[in-house]
Amino acid sequence: MASLWDDLDSLVNTPSSFSAKTGDRGTIKPKAGFDAGEDAVALRKAIEGLGTTEKTLIDILTHRSSAQRQQICEAYQEATGRTLLDDIKGDTGGDFEDLLVALITPPAVYDCHEVMRAMKGAGTKDSVLIEIFASRSPEQIRALSDVYLQETEKKLTLDLKGEVSGDYSKALLLLAQGSRDESTTVDDEKAKEDAKTLYDAGEKKWGTDESKFIDILCQRSIPQLRQTLVEYKNISGKTLQQSIEGEMSGELEELLVAIVKCVKSVPAYFAERLYQSMKGGGTDESTLNRVMVSRSEIDLLDIRAEFKKLYEYSLHSAIESDLGGSHGDCVKAICGGED
Repeated sequence: MASLWDDLDSLVNTPSSFSAKTGDRGTIKPKAGFDAGEDAVALRKAIEGLGTTEKTLIDILTHRSSAQRQQICEAYQEATGRTLLDDIKGDTGGDFEDLLVALITPPAVYDCHEVMRAMKGAGTKDSVLIEIFASRSPEQIRALSDVYLQETEKKLTLDLKGEVSGDYSKALLLLAQGSRDESTTVDDEKAKEDAKTLYDAGEKKWGTDESKFIDILCQRSIPQLRQTLVEYKNISGKTLQQSIEGEMSGELEELLVAIVKCVKSVPAYFAERLYQSMKGGGTDESTLNRVMVSRSEIDLLDIRAEFKKLYEYSLHSAIESDLGGSHGDCVKAICGGED
């Protein structure tokens, strides 16, 4: 597994899915000849009939784009006087319900709700916060923060501050501002300089100066960081990820490693997240649902390709052997084909 993250050769020239626009690398595309009213009627029948017809719910909701699903929600409410959200919650349960709710929730709202869930209750679910803030573009982070403000009338960064502490908190809050540099031009000299700063702050000295790692990794643009990773390996002989893993621990290490992985390859990062959510005894359904839904219109085809490359079996077959019932059928429908 390490070998994937150690290979920097192809790095600087491969496209990055950080500038994630909804596009042609997703598995879910807008349906041609779409009719929201017709879909709303079919969903109503599926829900109101004797015993919910899960197949109809799956077929419709996994073969429409997120924007189309929003139109279906409006048409459903006009036709029934009820919200599709309430009806799905009243009529389905468990992981299947969570997945359908995720599908009919706009992406920024869904990200925001996942962040809220991670902050709620005893013990913050740091792995969720790390995944979202390390993998989303500044634009996506600003969109989820706007939703947070609308729904809670509070600033996300202020609420996060109360949940996390130390250097990890500094890094997470920098990311949560959504102010990472978004320029696409690379300054080679700056990359060399940053690489040296990182080397001097870590490998070269006794004890690590975490603040330098945080400043550079949480604020430079993705293309700039890619070049910096290459320069770092030239100076230090090892990858920045190896240095972070050797020098740091806990949540800060997990967050900075996630950033470095996403700088290299967002699809490979998510392939690994999906693999980890399914391996071993139990399945982490909430991570599985979140990754599948949030990447379904962005780069799920690339995630599938990376998964196959890394683990030598397809994502589809992993889901098949791990999940059953309607939840499994729905996740497979989002996944699309067999690789």
